[in-house]
Amino acid sequence: MTVNNPYNFLPLQPTGRNETDSANTYAPEDMIKIYEQQFLIPVPEEKLTEFLPALKAFYDIDNHTLDVSAIIFDAIADSSIIYNHKIKVGDYQILGGLIEEAIEYDEDNKEEAGVQEDKDVENEELQAYTLECQRTFFINDVEIPYHFNLFIYGDGYSTLTKKETVLEKMYWFVRGRFEENLLDDAESNDSLDSINEQLASLGIREMDLTTIDEIVSYVENNIIDDAMVEALNKLLDDAE
Repeated sequence: MTVNNPYNFLPLQPTGRNETDSANTYAPEDMIKIYEQQFLIPVPEEKLTEFLPALKAFYDIDNHTLDVSAIIFDAIADSSIIYNHKIKVGDYQILGGLIEEAIEYDEDNKEEAGVQEDKDVENEELQAYTLECQRTFFINDVEIPYHFNLFIYGDGYSTLTKKETVLEKMYWFVRGRFEENLLDDAESNDSLDSINEQLASLGIREMDLTTIDEIVSYVENNIIDDAMVEALNKLLDDAE
């Protein structure tokens, strides 16, 4: 941090000037970095009105450059900015083999599975499998694993998350606050203060409830992708 760079902006080399020679232009990857810094650099509340002019002055850019940066970010970036934290999806790992399970039909899940009633359906079993998996996520470029057991039944699946890494603890913290059947176990979940202590130990800024809720939603929406589905389908085909 210096007098000329009080926010520790990342020095970047412009590729030229715009058509009117009124602002610098940058390579697409550098424009994304500028856009990310706009949201990820911690700024004291009393400095908020000074921050954006300082960013534009440091890079000698205009509002149009920031707008273009946002479009590029949305179009090609494989990460998302959630309340001043960047979260990104990493690779997956399948940590073991398929374990066969079996579910007996009852009156409730017959309807859910769309099974037509006949004289044999009472004794019919739905083939199911469990599989131990891991998906890596990055919060502000810090790598955090997310372990879960995948339960596959028919055309559906569900996940059961472990409670070891801080990201897994964030998941159970959110679920424990909203699901009545988990309220009795709420005392076994980490508190907001405890989670923020663990995040701080990783060099990640503290989060409020809204941020944690949104990050957990992002994790749940990205825990399984097309590549993983393709690998799972191959495993299931080989098992059959």
